[in-house]
Amino acid sequence: MKALSIEVDVAVIGGGLGGVAAALAVLRSGRTVLLSDEFSWLGGQLTSQAVPPDEHKWVEQFGVTSSYRALREGIRQYYRDFYPLTPEARDNAWLNPGAGLVSKLCHEPRVAVAVIDQMLAPYRSSGRLQVLQPYVPVAVERHEHVVSSVLLRNIENGHEVSVSAPYVLDATETGALLPLSSTDYVTGSESNAEYGEPSAPDTADPRNVQAVTWCFAFDVAPGDNTIDRPADYDYWHSYEPTFWGDRLLSFTAPNPRTLTPELRTMFVNPPLVEGRDADQSLSGGDTDLWMFRRIAARSTFTEGSYESDIVIANWPMLDYLDESILDNDDVARHLEGARQLALSYFYWLQTEAPRPDGGFGWPGLRLRGDVLGTADGLAQAPYIRESRRIKALTTIVEQDISVAARGSDGPARFDKSVGVGMYRIDLHPSVGGDNYIDVECSPFEIPLGALIPRETINLLAASKNIGTTHITNGAYRLHPVEWNIGESAGELAAFCLETGHTPRDVWADDALTEQFQARLEASGIEIHWPEILGY
Repeated sequence: MKALSIEVDVAVIGGGLGGVAAALAVLRSGRTVLLSDEFSWLGGQLTSQAVPPDEHKWVEQFGVTSSYRALREGIRQYYRDFYPLTPEARDNAWLNPGAGLVSKLCHEPRVAVAVIDQMLAPYRSSGRLQVLQPYVPVAVERHEHVVSSVLLRNIENGHEVSVSAPYVLDATETGALLPLSSTDYVTGSESNAEYGEPSAPDTADPRNVQAVTWCFAFDVAPGDNTIDRPADYDYWHSYEPTFWGDRLLSFTAPNPRTLTPELRTMFVNPPLVEGRDADQSLSGGDTDLWMFRRIAARSTFTEGSYESDIVIANWPMLDYLDESILDNDDVARHLEGARQLALSYFYWLQTEAPRPDGGFGWPGLRLRGDVLGTADGLAQAPYIRESRRIKALTTIVEQDISVAARGSDGPARFDKSVGVGMYRIDLHPSVGGDNYIDVECSPFEIPLGALIPRETINLLAASKNIGTTHITNGAYRLHPVEWNIGESAGELAAFCLETGHTPRDVWADDALTEQFQARLEASGIEIHWPEILGY
C-alpha cells in the first residue's frame, strides 16, 4: 500500500514535552503542524514515562515559560474541577496533589494528558494540527543538507505516512531523526581532552549513557496482590553493582551528592508530615521511597475518597545498567531487561523487602496500571534520560554552568539565549559503570546555537537532543527545560518561515537574533534570569 502523503508547514516528530511545546509555538503563529508520537499519551516523560516534574525551587515565581506555567496551572485546575479535594487543598494556590518530595506538583500522569489535550484541542478542531499516534519515524528523505520528508509508520498496523514540511523538528526521546537524516550527532561521554570538562573521563565512550528506568505505579489494598514471579528474578536478585553497597533489590543506593551508600526507608501510607516541601536545593527528597514520588496523598482528598496513597516508583534501584539502547542492535532485549528489573523489584517489595515492623514483604502492594494506561502496571514507555545529541553550532559544556568550574553561583549567561533552566548537573549511574555525577549548578540559559545542527539546514533539535555534552545533559534534560527547548525551536521555525531566513542566519546575525529574542519574550519565554544563586 502506498504511503499517505501530508504537507504541513512544520513537522514535529515526537510528542513529548518538547514536541507539544514546539507544536503549540508554531500553531500560535497561524501555521500548520503534524505532530507524531509512538505512544497513546502525549507528554513524554511527564505522562507516558510516568515521571512527576523535576523542577527548580523558584518554579512558582519565575524561571519557566508562560505556556509551561499554563500547563502547571491547568493541572491544578483540573483537580479543583473534577477531584474530591478537601477544602484546604482546594484553596491552596500551590496545590500538590501527591504531597511528594521530588516536586511541588506531584500528580497523576492522566491529568497532564487531559490538560495537554485541552491545550491542543482548538488547533485540532480547526484542522491546523494533525496528530498521528502511535507512529514512529522509519526513514528520511534528504537532498543536500535539507530534509524533504519523513516517513512514519504505525506500530500497530504498519500503515505509513510521508510528511513533507519546510521545517522538521526532532522532538523524539532518543534523537531518532538524527541517524535517519544523516545529521551529525554524538552519544555517550566525551573525553576530558575534548572540552576540558572537570567531570569528564579520560577516554570517550559513545555507549556510556545514563541508565533508563521503567517506572511503575502502585498502592496497597486488602488481600494478597503478589504478582507472578518475574522470569528474570533470579538474575536481578543477585545483581550488585560494585559501587552500590548492596544488591539492586534492596533499600540501599548511593547518595547522589556524596556517593556514599545509604539505606532508604519505605513507610506504607504514612501520615502527612506538615511543613515538608519539595526543595531540590536542600535534598533530592528520596530518603523515603513512598513519599518521594507520591502522586496521590489520601490527605489531599475528602475522607474515604482514597483507601491508599498512590506512588510512582522511579528510584535508583530501577536504573537499568546493563547496556545502552542508543545505536544498539538489540534494543528490544534491553528494554525488556529494564521491564524485568522493574517487575523484579516490585515482586521483591511484595515478598522479601524488610518492613519497619521487622517482617518481610508487603503482599498487599498492588500495581496500578489503570493510573498509567497499561494492563501491567508499568509505564507505557521507559524513562529515557539521555538522547543522541546533535553536533550543534553551540555546545554547552560543564564550565559554562557548573558553580565550581565557573567560580560563581550566579546566573550562567549566553549571548544568544532563547530560554532559561535550572537543575543540578544530575547524571544517574551509567551503563559504562559510572556512579552518580551530581554537580552544583548555576541558573543557566539555553543558547540558540545549541538547537541548530552544524550542517542540516531545516532540522532543529526540540528535546533532550540539543548541543549538550554527556555531562551538561544532566542539567538540560528535565521537564521545564525540555518544554522551553521545544517551544523556542517551534518559535524559531515559525520565525524562519515568516522571514525567509534559515536558523543559521538567525544565529549568525546579531540583529536577527535580537529580533527573534524579542519575539520569544513577547510569547512569554524568559531568556534571562534575575540575580539569583544556584545550588
